[in-house]
Amino acid sequence: MDKKKILICDDEENIRKSLKLILSDKYDTAVAENGEEAIRKIHADPDIKVVLLDIKMPGKNGLDVLKEIKSYKKISIVIVTGYQSVETAAEFVKAGAAHYITKPFESEDVLETIEKAIS
Repeated sequence: MDKKKILICDDEENIRKSLKLILSDKYDTAVAENGEEAIRKIHADPDIKVVLLDIKMPGKNGLDVLKEIKSYKKISIVIVTGYQSVETAAEFVKAGAAHYITKPFESEDVLETIEKAIS
């Protein structure tokens, strides 16, 4: 069985590396350093099933990227944030995010959340 593809979008290299390490045994992973790159990769690759998306990034922020992706593609988006705000999480869920993960994160939480987002 083919591994499902996940796009990790975060401007912090260490976060991208950590998430890739956690997910790469079970999933096919791709990375993007910013929102614009994530949007290009999603347009180019119809096999991406889930996007892990940071909120605070230079250029397009996570909410802008989420809204743009949701305007043309049905895909699960999981917000990854260091900002544990109920209001922020609610805003993202209202805009179409499936789930969210807070930094720092535990491997088990990431894997559980991805399973929920894929099913």
